[in-house]
Amino acid sequence: MRLTTKGRYAVTAMLDLALHYQAGPISLADISERQGISLSYLEQLFTKLRRNGLVKSTRGPGGGYSLSRPADEIAVADVITAVDENVDTTRCGGLSNCQDDERCLTHELWVNLSDQIHNFLRNISLGQLMRSEGVKEVAGRQDQKSTGQRAVKVELPAGGVRA
Repeated sequence: MRLTTKGRYAVTAMLDLALHYQAGPISLADISERQGISLSYLEQLFTKLRRNGLVKSTRGPGGGYSLSRPADEIAVADVITAVDENVDTTRCGGLSNCQDDERCLTHELWVNLSDQIHNFLRNISLGQLMRSEGVKEVAGRQDQKSTGQRAVKVELPAGGVRA
């Protein structure tokens, strides 16, 4: 499979953007800090993501990036495709010239696997990922770490608890 760090980082950065949408445009420096991805690499990825209509940019003070449409409408496959990645598991890149310029014995198996992976990623949106308990837990930990704050429970007079 040819999914490299480019595709993984693009999905990670887009998920970070989706998780922090309520704060307005998000700077790449903030994503870089939270996710440990080089700022220059994020700039390259976001140029492609913007060109493919997945994000929009806001210039000036308080500027940054935001999703171009709701997170539930952006499939993981869209993000991977936007940064020129693919999920082809064939040795020949789908050209059927795997072995001595001819189709190999297992070509159809690998083509079918590639199709299954693509369909799987097409059916998962950033919004679905955002609602995952595991994603929420990691994002909360990253936010605490990046702000240097710890969550503190405070008892309210009415007996409620605020974090």
